[in-house]
Amino acid sequence: MLKRYLIILCVIALSILWLLLLAQPAFAKEDTRFLGYGNAHLENQDFSHQDLSGGIFVSAEMRGTNFSGADLTNAILTKGNLLGANLSGANLTGALVDRVTLYKANLTNAIFTDATLSNSIFADSDITGADFTNAILDRYAVSQLCQRAAGVNPVTGVSTRDSLGCR
Repeated sequence: MLKRYLIILCVIALSILWLLLLAQPAFAKEDTRFLGYGNAHLENQDFSHQDLSGGIFVSAEMRGTNFSGADLTNAILTKGNLLGANLSGANLTGALVDRVTLYKANLTNAIFTDATLSNSIFADSDITGADFTNAILDRYAVSQLCQRAAGVNPVTGVSTRDSLGCR
């Protein structure tokens, strides 16, 4: 029981540290673009091949949404519903994907390097060629993903099995 609390505490601490490391003074950035989609209904929208880096998708409903080839670097997708969404070839490096439903999602060749994927559901998702290098995943999720891990990411050259640490 103590181990479980320590893991939860570590995930919270890493999330806070991640947010603090991304903080920048307002005058340091010229880009005035703000991608805030909190509690938004984005079902079946097409965000393919768009720059959504740093976007905030908190508690957003994104069933069937197309994020193929999108740049979601350092995006925040907490408590989101991506049931049946297409994230093939999407770059989610450093993203916070906490408590997200990715049931039946297409994650083919997606990049999750250094992402936090805690408490997320990957049931029946296609992870062929996905790269999870240094991602934070629940032990149960890793065991489930390793059962169907296959392929090599065409961008990073890392096999899905290796990136998950499958045996």
